[in-house]
Amino acid sequence: MFAVIKTGGRQYRVVPDDVLEIGKIAGDVGTIVQLGEVLLVGGESPVLGAPTVAGASVAAEVLQHKRGPKVISFKKRRRKNSRRKRGYRDEITVLRITEILTNDNKPTIGPRPKREKPVVATPVDGDDDAPAPAKKKAPAKKPAAKAAAKPRAKPPAKKAAAKKSDKK
Repeated sequence: MFAVIKTGGRQYRVVPDDVLEIGKIAGDVGTIVQLGEVLLVGGESPVLGAPTVAGASVAAEVLQHKRGPKVISFKKRRRKNSRRKRGYRDEITVLRITEILTNDNKPTIGPRPKREKPVVATPVDGDDDAPAPAKKKAPAKKPAAKAAAKPRAKPPAKKAAAKKSDKK
């Protein structure tokens, strides 16, 4: 079963377990949100909406809120000494579609539990079976600049040659 939803002025074809990035919507990370503008519900007997399907919605879990790539708008008018540079980054919400609901049903699937990081056992004295943690190397030292290392003394000044007097 699939559905076509509309959010943020765009349309998306979704199936359960899809992950998609849409414009920012309200909802905390880890909660379930319902998207109500369903334009089409597909399957064995597709249902078209006019403009939306009555009683249909899509439940999705909010995975994260982030910002999109930087977009730069640069405008220049040649020979007029006129230019304008503006940039922005879109606010994005990442969703995982949990289920497609019809007949005004409520979501039955809750948010997925977060995966826990595997715990690494620390070796106890006398425990040789546990692998030893890798030692980190110290970062390589950069050579200092020659001018900054030692200020050099000026070489002794040369004495001017004595002038010979002309005898006439």
